[in-house]
Amino acid sequence: MGWGPDRWRFYRLVGREAGRMVRGAAVRATSRPSALARLRPTGLVIAPQDLRTSDPTIAADIYAGLFVFAGRALATGGRSPFDFAPPSAQWGEELYGFGWLRHLRAAESALARANARTFVQDFMAGRGDPALAQRPAVVARRLISLLCQSPLVLEGADHAFYQAFLRQVGRCTRALDRALRRGVLPRDRLVAAVALAYAGLCCEGFEPVLRRGTRLLHRELTRQILPDGGHRSRDPGFGKDLLLDLLPLRQSFLSRDIAPPEALLNAIDRMLPLLRLLRHGDASLGHHNGMGATAADQLATLLVYDGALARPLMHAPQTGYARLEGGGGTLVVADIGAAPPPAYSANAGAGCLSFELSCGPQRLVVNCGMPATGEEMRALARTTAAHSTACLADTSSCRFVGLSQPGLIHPLATWLTRRMGPIVVRGPAEVTVERGSDPAGASVLAARHDGYVPVLGLRHERRWRLHSDGALLEGHDGFVQDPAGPRGPVEAAIRFHLHPTVRASRIGRGVRLAGAGAPWLFEADEIDPVIEESVFFAALNGARRTEQIVLHLTAGDGIRVAWRFRRLAE
Repeated sequence: MGWGPDRWRFYRLVGREAGRMVRGAAVRATSRPSALARLRPTGLVIAPQDLRTSDPTIAADIYAGLFVFAGRALATGGRSPFDFAPPSAQWGEELYGFGWLRHLRAAESALARANARTFVQDFMAGRGDPALAQRPAVVARRLISLLCQSPLVLEGADHAFYQAFLRQVGRCTRALDRALRRGVLPRDRLVAAVALAYAGLCCEGFEPVLRRGTRLLHRELTRQILPDGGHRSRDPGFGKDLLLDLLPLRQSFLSRDIAPPEALLNAIDRMLPLLRLLRHGDASLGHHNGMGATAADQLATLLVYDGALARPLMHAPQTGYARLEGGGGTLVVADIGAAPPPAYSANAGAGCLSFELSCGPQRLVVNCGMPATGEEMRALARTTAAHSTACLADTSSCRFVGLSQPGLIHPLATWLTRRMGPIVVRGPAEVTVERGSDPAGASVLAARHDGYVPVLGLRHERRWRLHSDGALLEGHDGFVQDPAGPRGPVEAAIRFHLHPTVRASRIGRGVRLAGAGAPWLFEADEIDPVIEESVFFAALNGARRTEQIVLHLTAGDGIRVAWRFRRLAE
């Protein structure tokens, strides 16, 4: 395969981004040894609350040797789970993160406590995969989990185990300190800062750890949490998980009679309203930029801290999401943001101008969402075709390192993928947005993006109009030729992925959608919609077959398509 100018431009861009990321990732090491290198905790003083919901029935599975993480199961037959190769990297990260100890704690039995100690002891004895266990994000999660679940693990333990437990806490802390000095990705830096702050608050003799963790926490929250409360990755799942750690951390500062950092308080106050923007009537978050299945109980727990009567944010301009609400519980959540910076984009999707539509608890139009495991499926879930938006020439509006150059392996791309993951190196950079209401009281949102300009020369624009009674959503998709880009019409598909609980059937030139609530009718002007197969990756029980409505057309300058979803009488 030849080396055309477009490929050379692509790899020059990759090289520039690699340099920026390597320069920006590290907390620079100095010639002085770290103050934390020989630090050892002398005791535990508090155990933070774990806001993640526990389930004693999962403890029963663990007793039986069944470990189910990230959509994969492993039956150990009475052996330690650390003696087995992880079925997937995500499974291994959850195992070595020890968050599952909370389920044993929920069992409230001597057997559960003994099992928890045995598992921790197995790991401390050196069993398992050290390469996977020492990933910075895994070490941070393990440190937080061990501290939160220390009452479970240490109740009834002898002095020797207690000392070994403290040594493990010290090893985790020093490992994070070394990783930060070598340089880690921004998300890992933030999680490591949270873990160090936890350790400094929970352990006697860890005052230097607390000072370092607090400094890092202030800096990373200031850098990474945007003014509207979103994280720079634009990943709702990461924001949710971060809040589940930040809220107990705030309480831990207060328990030690230490004022929480101002950046921590400000971040929490900004992040909670954004979760409400993304929340649908079935208590799940929209499937955008890495979001998979929602643990509804976790989301409900978080929103209690925001107040029962709190109103959702309607527009998050920095993070790039907007919400339209109509009567009858109808709402639209739209992705109107540019691609996140490359260092934050390992989970980002090419879903600019995609949207999700729900009516009360009934989800209607969705994006396919991110599966818990499976690299090929995760790559597929990030493409434009997996989102409810327009896909041109069967390509994505973002270019991913390692995914967008089939059949071509370049050493720089290979290195960057190994270090950073399949990041976005080119995507929508200029997204213009207008929102308001019209004289009839309908909510109106309009946006356009330039993601396809470099390769196809077209800008995609979309307009939503949701009537005040929520019974009609009108949409328009259009395409505009950019003078600087290639010219010529291209084949396009405007996709509307349906939730698995929705049944689609042709009725005249439209499509009738039936689910748990009132039926809806989809219609388009001048184009007959087609019902095609799809897959919903973000179900709690794994990927599920579903359907999508597709409008096939030839896109070119000035081409416009009007479509609508109308709620019918039951």
